[in-house]
Amino acid sequence: MKWRSGSKNSGGLFDLDLKLEHIANFEEKMTAPDFWDDNNKAQGIISELNAIKSVVEHYERLNAECEDLQTLIELAEEEENDDSLQAEVVGGIASLNEKVSSFELQLLLNQPYDKLNAILELHPGAGGTESQDWGQMLYRMYTRWAEKHGFKVEVLDYQDGDEAGIKSVTISVKGYNAYGYLKAEKGVHRLVRISPFDSSGRRHTSFVSCDVVPEITEDIEVEIRSLDLKVDTYRASGAGGQHVNKTESAIRITHIPTGIVVACQQERSQIQNRERAMNMLRSKLYERKIEEQQKHLAEIRGEQSDIAWGSQIRSYVFHPYSMVKDHRTSVETGNVGAVMDGDLDAFIDGYLRSQIHHD
Repeated sequence: MKWRSGSKNSGGLFDLDLKLEHIANFEEKMTAPDFWDDNNKAQGIISELNAIKSVVEHYERLNAECEDLQTLIELAEEEENDDSLQAEVVGGIASLNEKVSSFELQLLLNQPYDKLNAILELHPGAGGTESQDWGQMLYRMYTRWAEKHGFKVEVLDYQDGDEAGIKSVTISVKGYNAYGYLKAEKGVHRLVRISPFDSSGRRHTSFVSCDVVPEITEDIEVEIRSLDLKVDTYRASGAGGQHVNKTESAIRITHIPTGIVVACQQERSQIQNRERAMNMLRSKLYERKIEEQQKHLAEIRGEQSDIAWGSQIRSYVFHPYSMVKDHRTSVETGNVGAVMDGDLDAFIDGYLRSQIHHD
């Protein structure tokens, strides 16, 4: 059994030397006399430093556990007839493999924007009440997932469905690596079930598109001309009282050249909602720019680009059998209830690992 080295030349996922270098750089920045002049920037550096330190400590714990297990294996080889020792080795290997697998997942989140907060939007497709109800179910699923992982969820815009469910919802998921995890959910989600809204009890297929972008920080410049913007105000509609605002303070901004639409009703004032909406627009335009660059590079290399807004990524089948299957990775489960309650880690893990192998 061999635990991968932390050496810079190991070619593994973990580069200990580089992480120690980052820690030293952050700690040096913190000694600067003007460090606390920009409080938000300072807090961001501290948060990132703590996250890197946590990963290094995790690695060192696993390394120590691996060394202990190696000693146990050598002892078991000497005591060939000791069944209890053999069982301890087998259990130890299984436990360590599970911990290493979980640790590797954290290391897969190494792209420039993975560490940022995420903005997630759900838009039901055609199908009226049935697809709007499916949108509500997915909104609950992502909220549950975020809560289980200690992320903070903030509703930025919520449009009630005509009879049930939602017409659309936009949420901010705040926490380290929120975007890194949730980028795995971008695409179209398909539901097959007996509709509770159909008196004939027929089977229905519904679609909801999920869009996820990193919440771009203010230090990244994106040019937005005021001439290119159409700004509308409207009265907020909400999920139960607290989101409802009786004045027309909600803001919807359309970026005319791209057709991108963002909306925010979370804040009390129109000015604050406009500020949040502009931040969302900045994030979407930046994400679009990155995707166009990736597409262009793929064309130069002659690769088949798989960046597609309309791609169906996952099916959730409630009838005639129970199954959730991811079409990109073939990860599937029969426990539909657990998935709808926020148990998405197997799908996210499968997607992230497939991207690394693909790269």
